[in-house]
Amino acid sequence: MSVPPSPDEGLTPAQLAAKYHLSVSGARPGLREYVQQLWGRRHFIMAFSSAKLAAQYSQAKLGQLWQVATPLLNALVYFLIFGLILDAGRGMDKKVYIPFLVTGIFVFTFTQSSVMAGVRAISGNLGLVRALHFPRASLPISFSLQQLQQLLYSMGVLLLIVMAFGNFPTWSWLLVIPALVLQFMFNTGLAMIMARMGSKTPDLAQLMPFIMRTWMYASGVMFSIPVMLKDKPAWIADILQWNPAAVYMDLMRFALIDGYGSENLPPHVWAAAAAWAVLFGVLGFVYFWKSEERYGRG
Repeated sequence: MSVPPSPDEGLTPAQLAAKYHLSVSGARPGLREYVQQLWGRRHFIMAFSSAKLAAQYSQAKLGQLWQVATPLLNALVYFLIFGLILDAGRGMDKKVYIPFLVTGIFVFTFTQSSVMAGVRAISGNLGLVRALHFPRASLPISFSLQQLQQLLYSMGVLLLIVMAFGNFPTWSWLLVIPALVLQFMFNTGLAMIMARMGSKTPDLAQLMPFIMRTWMYASGVMFSIPVMLKDKPAWIADILQWNPAAVYMDLMRFALIDGYGSENLPPHVWAAAAAWAVLFGVLGFVYFWKSEERYGRG
């Protein structure tokens, strides 16, 4: 008894998929559709970041107090070493240098924590990535949002320190808002870049602390770049001042510290801050999206 030929005989896999309206499972959606999916998961992103923040110090007796204590202890250590022993604040009054130092540490820690969390965003959450279908960009975005929430909780202490050294609220304090928005965009884009790189190279998480420490020392967290490098070629100070970490720290210092005037800022600093935010925010998002269908695979 002969078997009648199949109507699909001779069709290629692509032709079969087109005939029966099939699509590849887990295929990367278009960029516009991807953004729409992310917007649809906005409640998940907010809830996930809040849950991570609450769990971060859940095993410590002081709990969420470590959100503030950690950068303050770092500031104390750096003040003892750089402020007192090495006199890194030369040329500044102590009433300016201490708020200068603390502001720099809080702002740089925001970027540092976002990058470090981004490196592990995919590789550290493989169970979630493999079990559920959702836009993977939700993870680095939520981690960056977590670090923003942590900074906002710490801002109260930062403002108290600034006021304790004679810097009281003025209209310039409102500049903190756009500065933080731009830094958050930059951090999120950089976290996405690191998330894709870290998903394929888990050892990157071991290397990043050394890179971040070098970046911190090169960004003027503990010292004024123009003052410290006044005897060096001008192009060295220009490069260091124009790096994004230094740009966002300078904007926050200018907004909060009365004695830190515009003469300490590179020219067109707001344009530079916006350019870094847009460049890394857009390119980081596209770079991460390009590898969407490969996350979680062996």
